[in-house]
Amino acid sequence: MTSRRALLAAPAILAALPARAQDGFPSRPITLVSGYPPGGVTDISSRAVAARLERELGQPVVVDNRAGAATAVANTHVAQARPDGYTLLAGTTTLAINPALQPNLTPREPMRELAPIGLMYRTSFVLHVHPSLPVNNTAEFIAYCRANPGKVNFGSSGTGAVNHLAQALLAHRTGIDVLHVPFRGGAPALLELRAGRIHAMFQAMLEALPTVREGSTRGLAVSSAERSALLPDLPPVADTVPGFDAVFWQGLFAPVATPDPVKARLAAALKASTDDPELRARMAPQGVDIVTGDAASLGAYLASETRLWGDLIRAANIRPE
Repeated sequence: MTSRRALLAAPAILAALPARAQDGFPSRPITLVSGYPPGGVTDISSRAVAARLERELGQPVVVDNRAGAATAVANTHVAQARPDGYTLLAGTTTLAINPALQPNLTPREPMRELAPIGLMYRTSFVLHVHPSLPVNNTAEFIAYCRANPGKVNFGSSGTGAVNHLAQALLAHRTGIDVLHVPFRGGAPALLELRAGRIHAMFQAMLEALPTVREGSTRGLAVSSAERSALLPDLPPVADTVPGFDAVFWQGLFAPVATPDPVKARLAAALKASTDDPELRARMAPQGVDIVTGDAASLGAYLASETRLWGDLIRAANIRPE
């Protein structure tokens, strides 16, 4: 028969169990959810970081690709997952874009529904043009667009994609009038740029690199605030348009109620992973700049990016197609 003392002690024992379980975290495999299909730079980067996290955490870190609805499928899956640290999100710039562009998608408030762990990487775009355009740098390109309002066709990989928003940001900051031509991905847009049927595009670094080097397109600048080691001769757009910084980024997130000790363990493992020179060297040829950041800096960055893209989407009246 169970004693009265044992019954009274049971709640205290049960309350202590989660803390003891956290002390042994992780004790089983972790799932890292990605909102992108396998094979692209985003997937490659996620897997590279996951492999390094495995070494730090001593447990497998398995990438689970859940593409769909502008990454909302993956984002929502993690936001609603059990907050125990075993289901994590490789969250990207779309967390900052979706609330303004597609407010019907969940999570509607990523900063309230997901806990930042740390930034993983940033990758910039190349502003490049067809060689028939008589411009050699950003200043000349802006001047040409002003002299030919509405006549420069500016391609993108889709309405609301980061490279489209980079173009919209450039237009908004400089007052140029260009025609946006969205495609279903960067590859078909690049084919049209090489053929001269569109004039300009902010292209993912890895996609633009071969065409710029072979001369089938002309690189003018990079979209990040700093130069890229892959194309060191190209200055940032920010040299001409102060404060311009439009990049694709990825960070590690957990469900918002994840216990602090678990988040701290994950953050320490992520910092050690992103500090690894071997990982940085491995990803550099992909145009990926591995970044070491903590939870506070990722949270502040997400808030800043949400303001930037939200203000632009509303000011330019950008709507999904």
